[in-house]
Amino acid sequence: MAQTKRIIMLLLVAVLTAALLAACGSNGGNGNASNVGNEANSEGESNAGTQDAGAENHLAGKKIALIMQFNTGTFSAQYINGVKEQAEKLGGEVTVFASDNDIAKMASNLDQAVNQKFDGILIDHGNKDALQAGVQKALDNGIAVVAFDAAMEMEGVTDLQQDDQKMAELTLDRLAQDIGEEGNIVKVWVAGFAPMERRQIAYEEFQAKYPNITEIASFGNASNPLLDSQSQMEALLKKYPEGEIDAVWAAWDEFAKGASLAIQQAGRTEIKVYGIDMSDEDLQMIQDPSNPWIASAAVDPTDIGRVQVRYLYQKFNGDETPEKVILEPVFVSADNLPEEQISTEELSEYVEGWGSSEQGYTDWMKEIEQ
Repeated sequence: MAQTKRIIMLLLVAVLTAALLAACGSNGGNGNASNVGNEANSEGESNAGTQDAGAENHLAGKKIALIMQFNTGTFSAQYINGVKEQAEKLGGEVTVFASDNDIAKMASNLDQAVNQKFDGILIDHGNKDALQAGVQKALDNGIAVVAFDAAMEMEGVTDLQQDDQKMAELTLDRLAQDIGEEGNIVKVWVAGFAPMERRQIAYEEFQAKYPNITEIASFGNASNPLLDSQSQMEALLKKYPEGEIDAVWAAWDEFAKGASLAIQQAGRTEIKVYGIDMSDEDLQMIQDPSNPWIASAAVDPTDIGRVQVRYLYQKFNGDETPEKVILEPVFVSADNLPEEQISTEELSEYVEGWGSSEQGYTDWMKEIEQ
């Protein structure tokens, strides 16, 4: 009898042990299924524009090529700084390909970047005719592309542009008011660049709006723009003596700098200059009471670089990105600035909207930066 009871007890222990093991196995299986589900959800959320802890490692170490048509002047220098600053905060590394205003060289640089298998490509200026084949090759190879002032208008490419017509309107309307809506002006402008063509549209509207304002001369050269515009303006000052030129409108800050230097050196204080774009060097000239450059419309070049990188990283992250991004300009006038010299980093204290763009700046990017 005792023997029988002992056997029954052993059988009960074995049954209970087996049941416990089965339960543990079942719980472990549920845990694995839950983990798989969470990973799938995280991936789905990431594609929707959010990040988890693992995504930071995924986006770190991206190699970015910046293909520039030209890198002339302080505007370009500050733009490059913005690109590098934002990329570094997000764990990326930027290589700059300067093309010396040679569009064929720019196309070659683009092909080189594609062949070197960069993760992303930023394009600064250029044009669709010259770059379309290279950009398409990049897209076909899974390389993300964001362009600035190139008007690529290609599926898969996000195009950034300043509101060029608004910048031209702001400066031209101020010019018209200052000269009493009549007089003689000089235009410094060059064809063949997408932003210049957009600014020209506003200029033609300005001419129709103010029929008593006469353009007596127009010039502009993208090669050595500052020196060329300075020498061209010097020649015009000799041709038109004091009182025959009321103002100069320059569609690029390099043009404005050259024309302003010529006017200042000639002592022609009756002529004022109205430009587009803004850099630290430009700001110094506008703040100089003896300089004829008194107003400009611009987007912070450092901000342009930051915003362009943000949209590239959105593409890296699988976010949906717009085909076109318009960067809103501000108007900077000498009479709104302090007497002491300031930099563009301090300009936001005097000009609302300067250097504070949040365009393209997602919450997950801010988390990565922290």
